[in-house]
Amino acid sequence: MHTVVERELELKLVLSPERAIPVPARLTYRTDDPYAVHIAFHIGSEHPVNWTFARELLVEGVFRPCGHGDVRVWPTKVEGRSVVLMALSSPDGDALLEAPAPAVSAWLERTLRVVPPGSEAEQLGIDDGLAELLAPTTSGRADELWLRDPWPSDESKDGE
Repeated sequence: MHTVVERELELKLVLSPERAIPVPARLTYRTDDPYAVHIAFHIGSEHPVNWTFARELLVEGVFRPCGHGDVRVWPTKVEGRSVVLMALSSPDGDALLEAPAPAVSAWLERTLRVVPPGSEAEQLGIDDGLAELLAPTTSGRADELWLRDPWPSDESKDGE
């Protein structure tokens, strides 16, 4: 069974130093995708905008500037309030979003309690899958498949 941790909040789309507009958003973390956070902007509209990036990036960005390329995150103060800024870039354009740091931090803490850092791989079942793949078979047929060369050598003679 997978767990989902969600939080709806209002972000601000920063248009200029003097102007920002509110943007309803939903933060989502799913244990079946343990390395990622998902943010849906304009929730409730016909065409929400979805972004997915590393949870680790958002966790670090609450404390210090991080990221490069399409997603950059850093903490700052705006009018005495602690906020987290997210700069998002895509072929369709760029956006600078301001999120309340206490709300983002509280939501991240919930995700970290559900899946502590370093335990994400356990959620994916990679070890169990590898163990199943590498388990010896009773028939010995798997060994025959490994011993056969699936691609004939370039050194074979014509007609062979």
